[in-house]
Amino acid sequence: MTHPLAVAGILVEMHMDHQSLMAAMLHDVIEDTGITKTAIKTQFGNTVADLVDGVSKLNKITFSSRAEAQAENFQKMAMAMAKDLRVILVKIADRLHNMRTLEVLTPDKRRRIARETLDIYAPIANRLGMNNVRIEFEDLGFAALYPMRAQRIEAAVKHVRGNRKEIVSQIQTSLEACLERESLPGRTIGREKHLYSIYEKMRIKRKSFSEIMDVYAFRIIVDSVDTCYRVLGAVHNLYKPVPGRFKDYIAIPKANGYQSLHTTLFGMHGVPIEIQIRTEDMEAMANNGIASHWLYKSSDDLPTNAHLRAREWVSGLLEMQKHAGNSLEFIEHVKIDLFPDEIYVFTPKGSILELPAGSTAVDFAYAVHTDVGNACVACRISRRLAPLSEPLQSGQTVEIITAPGTQPNPAWLGFVKTGKARSNIRHYLKNQKHSESVALGRRLLNKALASFGSQLNEVPQRNIEAVLLQTNLQSMDDLLEDIGLGNRMSYMIAQRLATNAARDKKEADHTGKEAGSIAIRGSEGMVMNFAKCCHPIPGDPIVGHISSGRGMVIHTDDCNNIADVRDNQEKCLEVSWDPKVQGEFSVELRVELENQRGIIATLATTITGAEANIEKISTVERDARFSIVNLSINVKNRVHLASVMKRVRALLPVSSVSRVKSRRVRKAIKNPIGALSHK
Repeated sequence: MTHPLAVAGILVEMHMDHQSLMAAMLHDVIEDTGITKTAIKTQFGNTVADLVDGVSKLNKITFSSRAEAQAENFQKMAMAMAKDLRVILVKIADRLHNMRTLEVLTPDKRRRIARETLDIYAPIANRLGMNNVRIEFEDLGFAALYPMRAQRIEAAVKHVRGNRKEIVSQIQTSLEACLERESLPGRTIGREKHLYSIYEKMRIKRKSFSEIMDVYAFRIIVDSVDTCYRVLGAVHNLYKPVPGRFKDYIAIPKANGYQSLHTTLFGMHGVPIEIQIRTEDMEAMANNGIASHWLYKSSDDLPTNAHLRAREWVSGLLEMQKHAGNSLEFIEHVKIDLFPDEIYVFTPKGSILELPAGSTAVDFAYAVHTDVGNACVACRISRRLAPLSEPLQSGQTVEIITAPGTQPNPAWLGFVKTGKARSNIRHYLKNQKHSESVALGRRLLNKALASFGSQLNEVPQRNIEAVLLQTNLQSMDDLLEDIGLGNRMSYMIAQRLATNAARDKKEADHTGKEAGSIAIRGSEGMVMNFAKCCHPIPGDPIVGHISSGRGMVIHTDDCNNIADVRDNQEKCLEVSWDPKVQGEFSVELRVELENQRGIIATLATTITGAEANIEKISTVERDARFSIVNLSINVKNRVHLASVMKRVRALLPVSSVSRVKSRRVRKAIKNPIGALSHK
């Protein structure tokens, strides 16, 4: 009984309502006893039963790993939070008491629970504005995870505290005297940095302990917002402010509802002083966060800003959960989304959006709306065209340029910061890859069926059902996707699908070659890849190599890397370029030229003048007089390539231009004697 009562006690300190306290005392009942949710509902009502169920773990299901179990439990709690935000407050109180009593557990369990608390629960407390709880989570988690480091830092803080007493009291006296002179009501308190924040600053910012402890921090708490700004003016008159270190979180509150004025001053003897100025309400809000909604709530009160922001955050969680492939992916997105540092950017109409530090225009686009993110092609940052990957800064105005028919780029996953952007891009690309795999699989299967004198729409349903049963797949789309991804051979599936009569007739005179060839249009998407070894372009004789998981990889007919499997019909397919093939294709050139000033710029101008795009360029000096330039360029077809090469050859310093056709992939040499003789 001691644990549930202690959890209820923590919620009493937060001034929570009676239903939350009932849920706290019952929160382990479903999990640890035979009593059901229905029994709790009968005795204590629907609300309490829902709260208890939301906090209870999924202990009746077997999970493949502890990480998956944690992720599933968190996902269940997120769903319950959407109905009632008190679920997370009961869970936070439960975790807080667990952290306070960690010493009874084994070191392994202590470390695991502490890591989970620092990764998930401390950031959630911060997101909900519960500063006191966050600090306790961080310090208890730090002490459990790194006991030696925590002890060393604590001892150092105690030692420094004694030396600082005199300076702290001097600064505090001068601040209080300043407020009195200006007749400004307010109280001044010294602020101590907690152990975990000292450790994190030392680790991330690579600062020494003495650098962090050289800063003196104070909080001035006043009666009204108007007084906050008057106090700011008074302290700026008392000590000189440090340029660029002023933040107004009253006009633009943080995402968790936190409000305060922050400024840094050059104090006496050049000592840096950090000052936070806020009202009593803001102080209560900073310490209790979302719990202050219940603390001050009367029957006719509307939800506070913090409460509305928390609801917004939870609805964002639900959207991510909908798009996530599984619970582990969901919790990965949530962790990304719990970064505490924010930037504030503006839409062209002047609305403010909060984003994690380091966010890009793509994150901004998805924060505005999923459809805006999916159709995003370019951006203007403070009226200038900028790359989509450029990190945004606070105060910038961001305008997103969209175009119909565009789709998210897989490369965006390399630089987006928000969980919403990441989950939406992944979700779109998964669906895109699925539809492209199905379309390619259909083409491959129809081609294979043609050799048996049949087509997919002519195959009887019973044959399809029999093949699905054999392959243990749910639907025809699943089978086509597997073929498109190269996980199953179209010829083998076609053999099983073909009707007996058609198969017998065809097998009698089947020569082993499949009829016709697949036309490559260049717009097949992610399941059609062009080999990096031989760089095929329209006009080259080509062959299709089925690669498991990647779909079809197109090689030139004479590529060394598929010489071994060239005649294997299960691995290689006859393919040809569609007459209407579209797009730009990568090709490599080797240019030998005489060293001259500005020759690389001339070469680049000549290539772009021929409407070809340069992807990569590198130079190797052959001798004092000549250099070799390796280029990777994009062209439309062989005719376009010939035109580019003709222009390059016409440059006076150029002695030769050649296309790099095929690079052999190295294989391990099994015969050392053969290797020596070959060498």
